[in-house]
Amino acid sequence: MTFWRLLLTILLLIAPAAAPATASMLVPAATDAPAAEPAAEPQIDDTHDAGADARIAQRIRDIFGEIPALSDINVVVNQGVVSLDGSVSDAADKDRAERIASRVAGVVTVENAVERDVSVDGNLGGLGGLSGKIDSFLNLLPLIAVALGVALAISLAGYLIASLGNVWHRLAPNSFLAELIASAIRFVFVVGGVVIALDMIGATALLGAVLGGAGVVGIALGFAMRDTIENYVASLMLSLRQPFRANDHVVIDTMEGRVIRLTSRATVLMTLDGNHLRIPNSTVFKAVIVNYTRNPQRRFEFELGIDAEDDVSEARRLGVKVLRDLDFVLDTPEPSARVEEVGDSNIVIKFLGWIDQTRTDWFKARSEAIPAVKDALEGAGFALPEPIYRLRFDAGAHLPLADGNIAQAAPPPADRPVKKQPAKKQLAAAGTAAASPATASANASDVSPDTEVEKMVDAERIADPQDKDLLDHGRPVE
Repeated sequence: MTFWRLLLTILLLIAPAAAPATASMLVPAATDAPAAEPAAEPQIDDTHDAGADARIAQRIRDIFGEIPALSDINVVVNQGVVSLDGSVSDAADKDRAERIASRVAGVVTVENAVERDVSVDGNLGGLGGLSGKIDSFLNLLPLIAVALGVALAISLAGYLIASLGNVWHRLAPNSFLAELIASAIRFVFVVGGVVIALDMIGATALLGAVLGGAGVVGIALGFAMRDTIENYVASLMLSLRQPFRANDHVVIDTMEGRVIRLTSRATVLMTLDGNHLRIPNSTVFKAVIVNYTRNPQRRFEFELGIDAEDDVSEARRLGVKVLRDLDFVLDTPEPSARVEEVGDSNIVIKFLGWIDQTRTDWFKARSEAIPAVKDALEGAGFALPEPIYRLRFDAGAHLPLADGNIAQAAPPPADRPVKKQPAKKQLAAAGTAAASPATASANASDVSPDTEVEKMVDAERIADPQDKDLLDHGRPVE
């Protein structure tokens, strides 16, 4: 029986709210009806009954006596003219008394001399409205309790559904998206419970105000937290399409290191000197990323300058032969050399070679290749000149000496001295022989990959696994 009483109470609360809407559907629109003509003023009789004034006054007094706010008004009627005086606590009661008196039959006009009582004692009666509101609220408390219980039950159901972590982890591709789905379910159920609770107690106007205010606040927060929201969305996108794996050697814009983990806010790298580097995911998502680990083959390059009078083709051939003889340089792709530029006093040649990063460290390989090619070129008679600067003194220029005398500059020679030509092809064989010791030395050097940073990353991931790491080897990699 308690359930049916509760249901009947809810229906009775909803029925009055629905009645005005139904009535508005049945009544024709005001714009469709013709404009009503103003009512004509009633005519005043030329005769007046001697006892009419007393009856009118008594009738008005009886009516005012039933209204607590108008009970203190004095009524005097003479020849159908009603005179009202006294005081009321509310200004609206003054107009109300005049309207009531004018509706009594036989009243010609109303002289309203009622004043509002602005004293504290006179306005204590206005507390009666507040008392009535308090009584109404107390009567509404059982329904409010029921509505609150319904809202809590719906919210609890949402939390229970969201707590089914295994289900959401099966449906979602990663833990970050699963947590996002659970949060969305909790939010929807909580908001739904509040909406239903407010509708049960008839606070639909409050509901509209709350939703409108929430929309305005949401827009304001969206502008204020634009960077945070952008970072959150970037984390979601990176978790779905991962650009790298754990321990990959990457360069993000200008920041280089090995990837430790991808969290919901930042990408954590370990730099090559062993420091932690946190990059916001919004930056990572928009950045240019170079991943050295994806392709085990990597090319190293360096530049050497030879004298402008030397044989460039022979220098290129000799340098490529030296690179090919190095054990850590791959045969495919084969090493090469190309002329990069012609300087003021030299010709710059760029040498290029490929290594397998799983067996050779890039930095070590480059450090071994540069002196090997340089020694081979010098041993073959190729000059690796430094920048040359020529100083010219005009004839007759006076140079001050330490003792204060003036020295005359020596006149320029009549003939330009002949530049000594370096050895070329005739020293190629000697250069090849000279390259052999360097090659043997390079081959004997340790060029194995440096795995210290890689081991540090693995040790940290094992010591601090962090279940919220978004890196997943099961997800596709862009």
